[in-house]
Amino acid sequence: MSVRRVALVVAAGAGARMGASLPKQYRQLAGRPLLAHSLTALTAHAGIDAVYVVLAPRDTEWEPFSARGEWGRARPLFCGGETRARSVANGLRILQELAGVAEHDWVLVHDGARPCLDAVQLGRLVGEVADDPVGGILAVPVADTLKRGDDDRRITGTVSRDRVWIAQTPQMFRLGILRRALSTSLDVSDEAAAVEALGMRPLLVPSDPGNLKVTWPADLLLAELILRAREGSACCA
Repeated sequence: MSVRRVALVVAAGAGARMGASLPKQYRQLAGRPLLAHSLTALTAHAGIDAVYVVLAPRDTEWEPFSARGEWGRARPLFCGGETRARSVANGLRILQELAGVAEHDWVLVHDGARPCLDAVQLGRLVGEVADDPVGGILAVPVADTLKRGDDDRRITGTVSRDRVWIAQTPQMFRLGILRRALSTSLDVSDEAAAVEALGMRPLLVPSDPGNLKVTWPADLLLAELILRAREGSACCA
């Protein structure tokens, strides 16, 4: 039985926490729109058969963005919802009903705001999850001390970091499992949580902190440093 691997990039948010009118996925980063970096990593990977991008229904930036022609085979889906989970659920429905993606095919859900995904991280995820009965996600073990606080920002306790991981994306699951999980769990912050609610235990695939999500303005500076350093290493190799 032939199995495909399809990437679903979520880029339907307005990026309000960035404090700018332009959605953060289109903000400039290291000379290119932020979203371009995510799409380049996914479209360049030989193990991924197709790349789709979930956008807001009234997205007006995609057309000038895509006109540059640098993003290969990424195809837009103007079906974004009010939440990330709803956007993913809408995208999965279109993949199955209109794009011919089967229930047994793998879907790699990736945040469009994670521009520093590299080929090593992506290859590790695809390789380790390929034969897994559940699926898995990129993640990083917590290194810092964790504190729990109250509404007044007073510490109420210290959380053990033993076996605690920071979830990243892509998160890779069979389309059928993901659709079933999100049909009953649309209040989750990531796909793995919805799969966990089915009683399944996704695999944690070690990544590194460089695969950061751009949320705040300062994150743009850090992401640019990571990308520039990577470009410098490639030039010197």
